[in-house]
Amino acid sequence: MPAFAEIAVDPPLADSYRALLRSEGGGIAPAAPSEISSAVLERVDLPTIDLGRLTSGGARERKACADAMARAASEWGFFQLTNHGVSRELLEEMRREQARLFRLPFETKEKAGLLNGSYRWGNPTATSLRHLSWSEAFHVPLASISEEGCDFGELNSLRGVMQEVAEAMSRVANTVAATLAEKLTGHGDGAPAWFPAGCDETTCFLRLNRYPACPFAADTFGLVPHTDSDFLTVLCQDHVGGLHLMKDSRWVAVRPRPDALIVNIGDLFQAWSNNRYKSVEHKVVANAKTDRLSAAYFLCPSYDSLVGTCGEPSPYRAFTFGEYRRKVQEDVKTTGKKIGLPNFLKHPLVQ
Repeated sequence: MPAFAEIAVDPPLADSYRALLRSEGGGIAPAAPSEISSAVLERVDLPTIDLGRLTSGGARERKACADAMARAASEWGFFQLTNHGVSRELLEEMRREQARLFRLPFETKEKAGLLNGSYRWGNPTATSLRHLSWSEAFHVPLASISEEGCDFGELNSLRGVMQEVAEAMSRVANTVAATLAEKLTGHGDGAPAWFPAGCDETTCFLRLNRYPACPFAADTFGLVPHTDSDFLTVLCQDHVGGLHLMKDSRWVAVRPRPDALIVNIGDLFQAWSNNRYKSVEHKVVANAKTDRLSAAYFLCPSYDSLVGTCGEPSPYRAFTFGEYRRKVQEDVKTTGKKIGLPNFLKHPLVQ
């Protein structure tokens, strides 16, 4: 029996890198280094929202908090929450459980039954280094976490921690989504009933991410540039950093704050808000020296739910979440990249 240190823990990302490098003739295309580079960029603090002012403040404080949240969603597409009600102890416990999970042998993580077969790594459809993500993840449907058939292997405590984190992040996501919706609908007595429509504990996802240290960090993404195909995402990350986002047509590096939760607007919220809230392109850069861990909660509706609009006229035609997801997958397969919302404009842009 081999010693634990001899068992492969990391997925074969280096093999993928070398294969793509060979397919590109031993070097990367000229545009790739500037797209991927983790060279020193402006480091920014995201707009900070004290969620306690919304949940326990007076009327004036609640309005100021909601106004600041809507402004950040419009100008940045990202913001960070303090006093969000998710305990530091729970977030630290989640990181410890993640570390245990990702230390499992690669062949164990990859087996079909573990966490409902939700494991993924790299990018199987990558045709160039621009499309390779140096990362591994478990993208877990919330509905499966409590199911008896969901295999947690020997990690008996992981199920309970994931359930707690999912419930806590769900509360945060629903509070933020309802607040942002109310700002656009003008409902003084609260947001539309159960916004977004079709979202509940059976339709959302919790994604556990690990970005292993990468010996090719200079020309490799941790996670390729993308926008999120949901209503909104709630993210907790460690102290390592690596999240970059597009602000004013340039990449900026987000200064990590492990006690805060990051919220970013997804494509569906941009569509529902008639482009008032922005789903912003973001990426993770690879780190040459150390691993990075994060956990993300995705607020998603059911596949047959109409995304809808905060009011007509809307620039988008009616579409369901399922239709949107299918089109994204089709575009990635045929063009190598996601096109997203432009596919659903009532009056498509002329190329």
